[in-house]
Amino acid sequence: MTQPLASRIALVTGASRGIGYATARVLARAGAHVIAVAKTQGGLEELDDAIRAEGGHPVTLVPLDLKDLEAIARLGASIYERHGKLDVLVGNAGVAGPSSPLGHIEVKPWSDVISLNLTANFQLIRCMEPLLRASDAGRAVFLTSHGDGRAPAYRGPYAASKAALDTLVQVWAKEVVNTTPIRVNLFDPGPTRTKLRGTIMPGEDPETLPSPDQIAEKLLALCLPSWSETGMLFDRVSDTLKDPTAD
Repeated sequence: MTQPLASRIALVTGASRGIGYATARVLARAGAHVIAVAKTQGGLEELDDAIRAEGGHPVTLVPLDLKDLEAIARLGASIYERHGKLDVLVGNAGVAGPSSPLGHIEVKPWSDVISLNLTANFQLIRCMEPLLRASDAGRAVFLTSHGDGRAPAYRGPYAASKAALDTLVQVWAKEVVNTTPIRVNLFDPGPTRTKLRGTIMPGEDPETLPSPDQIAEKLLALCLPSWSETGMLFDRVSDTLKDPTAD
């Protein structure tokens, strides 16, 4: 079986369940050594078991709260000491936050959403860019959400965090495109059969939605050395690449 990511190092956040879990497995099947980051130790161990059962490399498990910015910096240093580079970064971890009118949302849940969905990814960019520069084809993909419109009512913290993440990723893509082999993109999975989706849309029948495994197969393409586009949004529902600012 062809393994386009053989000998490559891939970091996936939110890897203990949902799209992150499925993406880690897909990357491992493609030959990557996966560094799996999540808060849930049990979910990470299940991921390792699944990848080993499929004949993949043992996974580096990193139980880590991404709101701990110093821990992200230590992770970057650890990857450098062990591998000297990073080839793939998938920023998948996220939280839905409260679904309420803005005036009813307390400061702490607002801050928690911004911290995980935006600030943690900013810190990942800061700490992992030197490692991606050391790769001959560094690839970074961040998950976003455009399917319900850019400003859906009652989902202010989540919508604001994803809009800001989109801008952050586009800025980074422009900064590195001419001086490095790094390619940076956004991936919108659309409605997917995940716990986060169930939190946002509790009345929806999950069996009508694609599984995380189906989504991860699409995301894989953006992680390959052969992928050349940067600063773009891949919309899984329409199966198209587009300018994120075109919405």
